[in-house]
Amino acid sequence: MNNVYTHGHHESVLRSHRWRTAENSAGYLLPHLRPGMALLDVGAGPGTITADLARLVEPGRTTALEANAPALDITRKAFENVDVDVEFVVGDVHALELPDDTYDVVHAHQVLQHVADPVQALREMRRVCKPGGIVAVRDSDYHGFVWYPALPELDEWMDLYQRMARANKGEPDAGRHLLAWAHAAGFEQVEATTSTWTFTTPEDRAFWGGMWADRILKSALADQARAAGVPEETLVAISQAWQTWTADADGWISILHSELLCRA
Repeated sequence: MNNVYTHGHHESVLRSHRWRTAENSAGYLLPHLRPGMALLDVGAGPGTITADLARLVEPGRTTALEANAPALDITRKAFENVDVDVEFVVGDVHALELPDDTYDVVHAHQVLQHVADPVQALREMRRVCKPGGIVAVRDSDYHGFVWYPALPELDEWMDLYQRMARANKGEPDAGRHLLAWAHAAGFEQVEATTSTWTFTTPEDRAFWGGMWADRILKSALADQARAAGVPEETLVAISQAWQTWTADADGWISILHSELLCRA
């Protein structure tokens, strides 16, 4: 049931994902972690969050799961010089080849927005979680992004991303759906919260705007857009708009996320 991962694994994408830490991307989960817990990280990506979580549950076992071998190789490479014990597994979150009741914590960051059936994914995450354990998920909500200044090309960027993600069977506005998906998956005890990433300083804008200026021209999203007939000049204009936003001393963006702590 795997569907296409909209972002792909270009350097401009990994640059963004490697910025993520447990502190800036999983703060809602951290108070619930204890040494000795068994933890599964679904969609581990470049492994920065995974490594942070693994340190917090040591000497407990951490498993990093990715959808295919090339993606898992990226995760594995991140741990070459990291002194934590992590098991690496390829698997489909819709049908995990893992035993029932195995993990104290099952975590997924920015995963459910990309899968074909997020409710089934949550059912599987619940199945492999021990009774009384935690399934923790966090996803952004693209239509909840707010930025200044209002540049028409960034509205085009949003429309383009929405179309490409949905063509890949994803739900780019996953954040607003998380609670409903968890209830549909059978969870009865769910704590729902929100948090944001906010980029305002020149350094922040250079990171976020520069990253998207590259991604819209070089990543799998760009390739998909070209294949769908989006003119090259449109992609270039969007890239230039991100550069304009980056250079604006008043530039500001807030990235909304929803997050759930679900008791298995």
